[in-house]
Amino acid sequence: MKTTGRARVAGVVTAAAVLFGGGGVALGATALAPAAPAVSAPAAPAASAAAAEVPASYAGVVRQVLPSVVLIRTSEGLGSGVVFDRSGDIVTNAHVAGNATSFQVQVAGDPAPRSAKLVGTYPPDDLAVIRADDPSGLRPATFGNSDKAQAGDVVLAVGNPLGLSGSVTEGIVSATDRAVSEPTAQGGAAAALPGAIQTSAPINPGNSGGALVNVSGQVIGIPTLAATSPQGTSQAQGIGFAIPSNLARDIARQIIDTGHVTNSHRAAIGAQIATVSAPDGTSGGAGIVAVTSGGPADRGGLRAGDVIQSVGRAQTPDATALSQALAAAQPGEKVPVAVTRGGQNLTVQVTLGELPGS
Repeated sequence: MKTTGRARVAGVVTAAAVLFGGGGVALGATALAPAAPAVSAPAAPAASAAAAEVPASYAGVVRQVLPSVVLIRTSEGLGSGVVFDRSGDIVTNAHVAGNATSFQVQVAGDPAPRSAKLVGTYPPDDLAVIRADDPSGLRPATFGNSDKAQAGDVVLAVGNPLGLSGSVTEGIVSATDRAVSEPTAQGGAAAALPGAIQTSAPINPGNSGGALVNVSGQVIGIPTLAATSPQGTSQAQGIGFAIPSNLARDIARQIIDTGHVTNSHRAAIGAQIATVSAPDGTSGGAGIVAVTSGGPADRGGLRAGDVIQSVGRAQTPDATALSQALAAAQPGEKVPVAVTRGGQNLTVQVTLGELPGS
């Protein structure tokens, strides 16, 4: 059985990443990695007080959440999903849905699978919604406010890693507002995911699209990918990423209400971009292949052949970096865009547009 898997950041370290739900292996997650400061051991009384606050079991939380997390099967693999409402709508990752339009879903403890169909998908945010033909017995999850998540919060990842239905792993929120990138479900250009929640809760193949929950049983994220070693040879332990629940809920509701995304909340420059190679073979910037007539780039004076070197304060050595810079910006924001044109450097002011919906 094959199993596969909006905010600003200051300073990045490039690492590889693995998509866990229907998509396979991908390179190019970008995550903030500040050097760890030296710390002294805490005094014994403080440690004892902290230990006293840790519950002996999260069984009650698990019992609350499990009926809301389903296993999703396609012809290409499997992943997880979270029951969104009583109509049988289930939110998952776009890379879990892949190119499929029909699915089999199964709730932990229920041996009978039920069929489901695609409602809509939005690859830029790696989110999709499918709908079970029979919603009976599906319990909608409680979605929490992901803006309140903070480093140190205890979280549980609930999903179906390696096809092991209803599995639970435990960890903490390691950081918030991470900018990560991943390939599209079709294996094309990298998609930038802004504002991701980083967690130490182990995320394995099959976890994608499941639930990252707090100790109150509220979904605060959708586990999506895990980092690998810089060499890309093995999974980096304790470094996973989840799409914030506030974003997932917003995009899912748009898909359910209209069949597609009507407001992406994401900035766009209005140009087709490709990474340009420098003479030494390294990335030399984000080259403009074509400009959308009347779009932001066109109105700002950019043209095909320009190579974008930075947007605002963000350097753009390649197309992926440009995607991340735009993901961290807001539609309508006016930003300086530094480009090289015919061997000359110039800076133009561009008022960003909005990335089209699906």
